[in-house]
Amino acid sequence: MTNIDHKAVLLGLQNVHRTYALPAEQSSRDVLKGVSLVLDCGESVAIVGPSGSGKSTLLNLIGGLDEPTSGSIHFQDKNLAGLEDRERARIRNQEMGFVFQLHHLLPQCTVLENVLIPTIPFGISKDRGKSVHRAKSLCERVGLSSLIDSFPAQLSGGEQQRVAVVRALINRPRLILADEPTGSLDQDTAENLVRLLLELNREENAALVVVTHSMHVAGQMEKTCQLQAGRLS
Repeated sequence: MTNIDHKAVLLGLQNVHRTYALPAEQSSRDVLKGVSLVLDCGESVAIVGPSGSGKSTLLNLIGGLDEPTSGSIHFQDKNLAGLEDRERARIRNQEMGFVFQLHHLLPQCTVLENVLIPTIPFGISKDRGKSVHRAKSLCERVGLSSLIDSFPAQLSGGEQQRVAVVRALINRPRLILADEPTGSLDQDTAENLVRLLLELNREENAALVVVTHSMHVAGQMEKTCQLQAGRLS
């Protein structure tokens, strides 16, 4: 792969390796073996592959939750591995949105409060009025406006996932990362969630990376990458 022009793309991975030590066996495991990927603003991509192929590891690296053993990961013009922890956390909070198979909603907080959680760090909450307005607008957009004062236990699985999607979008991220977001949903709810992610991907011009085992879900993205034996194709 040729060198990446970091200013021309949103996300660029170049020759990324991730190795984990296995102390009990006095050996190591190469999970990722030279992965390269370029993602433009507003683009959608699915990453598919068998269980244990490193899909979640790759997503954690893209999101700055882990660091590569070697290679580079640039988000906009910044090398994530070269940043201090606080700056990497700021980027995760303000410029990336995460949607997981398990929604991780706080049970003691209402829908609206859960959505607003990412606005609390780094002084974002100073403009609380605008954040609340955006939260309510997004909730209306996904059919949750009548449930903003409800608690997670009062919601269906699909409603909880929609809350998680809105929470991921509250800070207007440049990049949405979704790890098996439909894995625990029935077919109709899963279809609606994927449609919602793609609509918001277009409307918000946020790039979308979806890790999925579903070829049907993958087929709805602009491109699909296969991860197998630690290599992306």
